[in-house]
Amino acid sequence: MPASEPVRFGRKRALPSCPNPLFLKWLTELRDEAKEKGLKIQYTYQKAISSLNKYPLPLQNAKEAKILQNFGDGICKILDQKLQRYLKENGPDAPIHCLPEGAPRPGRPDNNSLAPSRKKNAAGDQGKDKRGRGGGRKKREYVPQKRSGGYAVLLTLYRQSQIPGSKGYMFKMELQAEAQRLCDKSFTVPDLGSKYTAWSSVSTLIQKNFVMKTHNPARYSLTEEGLALAERLESIEQETKDGPGGDREEARSEGEGDAEEEDGGPGLVDLTASDDDKEEKEEDRIHPTETPTCVALPRSDVDGMGLSENPQKSHATSRKPNAACLLPGTYEIILCVDFIETTGGSSHRKQELVKELQRNGVTFDVRKLNVGDFLWVAREKMAPLPGQLRAPAGRELVLDYIIERKRMDDLCGSIIDGRFREQKFRLKRCGLRRPCYLVEECGSAASHLSLPETTLQQAIVNTQVVDGFFVKRVQDVRESAAYLTVMTRYLTKLYQNCTLICRSRELEGDRGSDEEESGTHSCSLISFAEFNYGAIKNKCQTVREVFARQLMQVSGLSGDKAAAILEQYSTPHSLLTAYKKCASEAEKEKLLSSIRYGKLKRNLGPALSRTVYQLYCTQGPLS
Repeated sequence: MPASEPVRFGRKRALPSCPNPLFLKWLTELRDEAKEKGLKIQYTYQKAISSLNKYPLPLQNAKEAKILQNFGDGICKILDQKLQRYLKENGPDAPIHCLPEGAPRPGRPDNNSLAPSRKKNAAGDQGKDKRGRGGGRKKREYVPQKRSGGYAVLLTLYRQSQIPGSKGYMFKMELQAEAQRLCDKSFTVPDLGSKYTAWSSVSTLIQKNFVMKTHNPARYSLTEEGLALAERLESIEQETKDGPGGDREEARSEGEGDAEEEDGGPGLVDLTASDDDKEEKEEDRIHPTETPTCVALPRSDVDGMGLSENPQKSHATSRKPNAACLLPGTYEIILCVDFIETTGGSSHRKQELVKELQRNGVTFDVRKLNVGDFLWVAREKMAPLPGQLRAPAGRELVLDYIIERKRMDDLCGSIIDGRFREQKFRLKRCGLRRPCYLVEECGSAASHLSLPETTLQQAIVNTQVVDGFFVKRVQDVRESAAYLTVMTRYLTKLYQNCTLICRSRELEGDRGSDEEESGTHSCSLISFAEFNYGAIKNKCQTVREVFARQLMQVSGLSGDKAAAILEQYSTPHSLLTAYKKCASEAEKEKLLSSIRYGKLKRNLGPALSRTVYQLYCTQGPLS
């Protein structure tokens, strides 16, 4: 191109006008009418307008428009009716490929786009004129609206990070529980007619790099940008509290925020209105709408199981008075039965258990339990909402009692294949403090099993004496149902005047005695969702958990002994490093012999110490 020739910008020719302006005019009128009434069909009309604008040939009637995208029978029928009315008014020879006088020309923005976009563009053009033609509009910083989900999450993570010795992150359940006090919307239950909760704003915080999500189960912590924003929110919160009308200050509505955004002024953005990504939706689906955390049950001896006459004197988590809780009278005690106990195997025997419970008038619920066969939950009573078929699901807190049922033939099989020891290990780690074994003797059937009856009886005694489980012996299914009935009724009476406080399983060891000393009638339990998720058998495991399972495969190395070794050496790498520091083979073989385990604090012994050393340090196959 010669240097003297000026450079052209933009299109070299005008776009051709629509050859069907009459149909375009009618579709625009239909769209505008639907928009005024707030009908969603306005978007269908807009799609039809776009398709018609792209079609270069004239149409003789509306039926020919069926070949176009977004033109269905309904739109074509309406256009045909309008065409017949037009020809009746203007004569059969009236032109249909040109507009009457005074009508807007086809292809204008008001014919081809929705009105709001035009207004927004006009507002944007005015903003450009105010700030200068060459400069673009400055992007506004995201600030969550006061008492919204994002606001509560940022403040909660910031305040937790300021606590001396804090772990620097929070799990989802405890984060929801603590942030609920700072938010007007629920973190677990969506508003009526909406699918979003306050927790939906977390995905926006992650996208904006204010919050970081790591690990599985998920851990949430603040990034540097999030920490700076949270510090500003905290300072504003303190200034609001110190001010004369701070507590009465209300956040601006979403409409006001949109108006300020169009004017280019500073404003607040409600992050709870943002779309949630699939990951967060899936997480909410896996974790039902229970509020995090729960109560620990008391110790007392009723039938040897440690039932307490005063559950309010049980261990209670040191929490603030306004934490999420279930007050007396707002919940009911429900027996949960694992679905394996009602299906498969000998269906007649399993259905007999269900019939016995129904005959005894026990309220029970059959569901999948990842550990144990029976447990009890305190379910929140929920009133049905108008226009909904079922009442919304209430929170469920797991009482501290869980039962594993064993017939003698099942006990024999689980001992042979190693499930028995693994089940005891998982029951101890499930987070409930009163595990129990319900053993059905089955009469003389035990004498015809693969293992001698004396071996089975010894295993039952070891479970009670060595492992610390309570063991209840019954003769048949009917006695098992009777025991479950008595337990259900007793727990209902035991907890009838108790306030149940939710706690997270991760905070299980963080207990205070403030409530116990003050005589508060409350106890802390974990939610059923958190309990069942934490008890998944094949979920992702840490190196420490895999190391524990490896150690427990050694003959004679029980869960208590493995736990004692893990206290000293939490990973195989730390154990191998300790072996390398030993000066001689004899010292390596005796490295673990002096480790104490169990309540009696006995030594692990040289034999097990030598076995573990040979397992991890022997080159080649073991002899």
